[in-house]
Amino acid sequence: MKPLDPRLLRHARAARGYIALTAALGAAGAALVVAQALLLAHALAAAVHDGAVLGWGAIGGGADVPHVGTFVVWLGVVVLARTVVTWTQERYAHRAAAQTIAELREQVVAKAAALGPRWLAEGDGPRVVTLATRGLDALEPYFVRYLPQLVLAVTVTPATLVVVLTQDWVSALIIAGTLPLIPLFMVLVGRLTEGRSARGLRVMQRLGSQVLDLLAGLSTLRALGRERGPVARVRELGDAHRRATMSTLRIAFLSGMVLELLTTLSVALVAVGIGLRLVYGDISLFTGITVLVLAPEVYLPLRQVGAQFHASTDGIAAADQAFAVLEVPTPTPGTTPCPDLRRSTLALDAVAVRAPGRDVLAPADLDLVVAPGRVTALTGLSGAGKTTAVDVLLGLVRADLGRATVTGPDAIPIDLADVDPRSFWDQVAWVPQRPVLEPGTLREVVGTGTDDDLARAAAATGLDAVVASLPLGWLTPVGQGGAGLSVGQRQRAALTRAMLSAAPFVILDEPTAHLDAEGEQVVLETLRTLRADGRTVLVVAHRASLLAVADTVVEVRSSAVPTVGSGVPA
Repeated sequence: MKPLDPRLLRHARAARGYIALTAALGAAGAALVVAQALLLAHALAAAVHDGAVLGWGAIGGGADVPHVGTFVVWLGVVVLARTVVTWTQERYAHRAAAQTIAELREQVVAKAAALGPRWLAEGDGPRVVTLATRGLDALEPYFVRYLPQLVLAVTVTPATLVVVLTQDWVSALIIAGTLPLIPLFMVLVGRLTEGRSARGLRVMQRLGSQVLDLLAGLSTLRALGRERGPVARVRELGDAHRRATMSTLRIAFLSGMVLELLTTLSVALVAVGIGLRLVYGDISLFTGITVLVLAPEVYLPLRQVGAQFHASTDGIAAADQAFAVLEVPTPTPGTTPCPDLRRSTLALDAVAVRAPGRDVLAPADLDLVVAPGRVTALTGLSGAGKTTAVDVLLGLVRADLGRATVTGPDAIPIDLADVDPRSFWDQVAWVPQRPVLEPGTLREVVGTGTDDDLARAAAATGLDAVVASLPLGWLTPVGQGGAGLSVGQRQRAALTRAMLSAAPFVILDEPTAHLDAEGEQVVLETLRTLRADGRTVLVVAHRASLLAVADTVVEVRSSAVPTVGSGVPA
């Protein structure tokens, strides 16, 4: 990412207004810096020359006390104005950073959802998780510290250098000769730290992936007595991230010291020259004071850019990855309206999908017909591609081979890739293996419907018994992801929501995977109720009891990827 990447302006609207505001404040700041130097020089020169009034002896005529007081009053106004500019900059910097991070985070998550589960499964899932949580938060130092100094470097530095040139060309020549040394040292430091932030972000992503995998499989690890096994690996990754962070901090401190030393020596050169020429009377006191006040201001923005560069590198690295995600081509969605699924047939014809990270087709050569008003079951070994087949039907994954179609009452097959996804998904109720429940009361979670419909659906799924056992009943608060409910209770809530949705096509992915015998009977009764309502049901199942309820059972198989030239993408 460049110091000011055009992609940031393209993807984040909040950044555009903030950069315009920063440029305006930078120009105002440059004018105030020059005004402050000139007023201070006028006040000091007038006070020194009016020695009789100050009691130092008659050094010469000049300004009187009221005249000096005028300069002091205006100087106070300028200082106050600089304070207001700085305060405004800080306030809107934090606001713009929060809005920009929120915009990029929303776009990254939306892009990942549009690219689908297959893209996430091919290794980009952990990166998106890290970006959408901790990673993009590192952009705040870039907005609050680095970017304002960058704008000041292109406004205040040239403006003050021009003023110094109009006052004293010798000092301007010294400043112009030493000023390029700052970006030179910044480039050298940048080459030294090149890639460190990106490596640190990758370490953090690996750490996040390891922790997510550990949490996902914690129940299995505990059952096998191996819950402490990954501790050493997590600790190793944590130490690697700590070392990378400390290494960056050490270089930041060293580079800051180098820049401070360089600017101090440069200002000292200007001060020595002015002092010698003041002794010999080659320069006026007003000019000398003006140049001495302005000299540090010439170097300050560039020095701050170098000092704040390290604070922004993590955010720049995260933004680079965010832009990489946002620039991945997205398949063009279809535009054909989906026919009524109550009277439509969904079909997979010789569908094959390559499994991510494996030379396996899962499913392989799958033929499936989901007839309206019937219960169709998918069965097969674990890893055969049952869930992937469901993803193909939902339009979340595109098949590498074969075709997915929907045939409406007009008996004309339509490729699912050509169907408008929204018109299709609005007719689908999907209950995955681990249902996702939004925060709210239990009544809000299961959806809308009349009290009679709610009572009927809850009775069919067994949720009525759960509600009766809760102190607040339907008003029981449910946290993010269904927190506060057991796995079985979440499953019943999700089944109830599917029944209340009135969607003509219901997909149940392993609905009994986390249920006991009583919960399994609830699911069986739910399937019978859905079929009696005329719904089309597709269920992924292993248990014989579920297969017995189905009208059609299709076995899903996997196979090795054929040799090159078979037509399967490598």
